[in-house]
Amino acid sequence: MQFIIFLSLGVFLVWFSTRSFTENEINKVKSLVFNAKPSIIAPCIIIIILSHYIRAIRWKMLIKPLGKSPGTVNVFLAVLTGFFFNLLFPRLGEVMKCSLLGKYEKIPVDKLIGTMVAERVLDLICLALVILLAISTQIDLVGGYAKELFDQILLKINASPTAILSLIILLLSLGTLGYMLYIKFRHSSFLLKIKNWIKGIVEGLISVRKVENKFMFIVYTMAIWFLYLASIRVGFYAMQDLVQLGWVPSLSILTFGSFAMIATQGGIGAYQFAVQKTMLLYGVKEVSGLAFGWLLWSVQTVMLFITGPISIALLFSLNKKSIKTNLNN
Repeated sequence: MQFIIFLSLGVFLVWFSTRSFTENEINKVKSLVFNAKPSIIAPCIIIIILSHYIRAIRWKMLIKPLGKSPGTVNVFLAVLTGFFFNLLFPRLGEVMKCSLLGKYEKIPVDKLIGTMVAERVLDLICLALVILLAISTQIDLVGGYAKELFDQILLKINASPTAILSLIILLLSLGTLGYMLYIKFRHSSFLLKIKNWIKGIVEGLISVRKVENKFMFIVYTMAIWFLYLASIRVGFYAMQDLVQLGWVPSLSILTFGSFAMIATQGGIGAYQFAVQKTMLLYGVKEVSGLAFGWLLWSVQTVMLFITGPISIALLFSLNKKSIKTNLNN
């Protein structure tokens, strides 16, 4: 159901972003995307893959305090696999990368999920810093745009107090019911397994505090987000209409594009729409803005559809010997 809803929203946004376009304008969008410079697209792909590799190194640093030291290649392939599965179903990639790495490196999956949650918390903090940086460096331009978006959200919240009250009552009821069931069945083997699972996740979460080289951990985190930014900045050179744009528009696209990527399945529709509207702030025509949104999204998506299955195959191939050993034992 979640997959259908998010995918439907994405398809709607694809239509919404082009509803006022003429046939010639739609053909212009297609032409700009398909005629983008391959000499620029290739470096963008390398930059994105490098960001995923650094993410793998950072994840390995989180895993090490658990008493495990997985191979860097396995961690990197698991990260690529995770991003690939996230394109298919929301959050499936997080489970798959932890399951695959746990299987091949003999690490408890619950502890890996804890480190993954810690990573997501870090990403949220970084995104918040990116938002603050984007708004503070261009308060008159992006600040007004962000305020308009937040005002629309608040307007919808204020317009539906009944829905909010119903949600609060539902959450309180579920919490009460859950507590009553816990009291009644707290000594059951099933609940004990759940408690051990949660304990493992918590252990993974607190692994951030136990990272040995905290300075390099911060450097890697900053490098990941800088490379995201750089892939957009370099991408401007792929289209003649955008070569004049610099780091500031790249920062704005990174900010609003990051939100769009989680709004729909794989970011389809939402990402292109967000990039199009953001680039309007810098005097870029809707046709060129939409084309650039499709270009960025297509490069990332096609790359993952290629590297994802290859990573799954390599994980199996490189760890085939350890799998046979486990079966024999």
